[in-house]
Amino acid sequence: MNAPHLSNVRGTEFLQRAFESEQTCLAAKLHSSDRIVHSGDRGEVNEQYFIEVLRKYLPNRYTVHKAAVIDSEGNVSQSIDVVVYDRQYTPALLDSDSHRYVPAEAVYAVFECKPKIDKGYLEYAADKAESVRRLKRTSVPINHAGGSFPAKVLFEIIAGVLAIDVDWSDGLGKSFEESHSSLTGLRTLNCGLAVSGQCFDTYGGNYNYCKSSNALIYFLFRFLNQLQSLATVPAVDWNAYASQLSRNC
Repeated sequence: MNAPHLSNVRGTEFLQRAFESEQTCLAAKLHSSDRIVHSGDRGEVNEQYFIEVLRKYLPNRYTVHKAAVIDSEGNVSQSIDVVVYDRQYTPALLDSDSHRYVPAEAVYAVFECKPKIDKGYLEYAADKAESVRRLKRTSVPINHAGGSFPAKVLFEIIAGVLAIDVDWSDGLGKSFEESHSSLTGLRTLNCGLAVSGQCFDTYGGNYNYCKSSNALIYFLFRFLNQLQSLATVPAVDWNAYASQLSRNC
């Protein structure tokens, strides 16, 4: 009679341990980069570790790269450490192994990768988010066999910060909330992860936290759920991009 209950308990423990090992491995990789002398090179290595873990858990419909974001008027964002975007319907532009431009309409989320979460890095990530969100995004009706769907209403691009640790002595507590809550409008940060074992998000309007050895996977599952709620990106008005080139034709 107790076998099903024991099986469920053991299954839960197995999943917790399995996902905990993911966080431990990522933390070890990030800390190992401390051996790299130059901070810029060290930052690029850590960015790639975060990109790899996002690629591992996100469905194939989401592409993850370091990139800049561009709009149909030729405006360009700052360089973004991690861009989660659609490539099924929206190709990257001027794509290369070292750099790429992603159309603003294709972007689901942007992240900055930092050594720690503190006031300065929150503000830095917020500035990067603003540089993406202020870009113009087009949206046109989508034709199908039975007619057409109306142009999709634009969603807010998710923005966050990915780090190794949290700088405040109380972790993601009162001091964090004071700094984070001052970031509003286009500078809002929706989520953040410290691989040391803490994460937050404000997807529902209130602060939601996880402070455990499974913070990484909790963060990823919450992020996945938020991506699902956004559905697909808007259909791009490619004529708007073409018009920028036609001036020289």
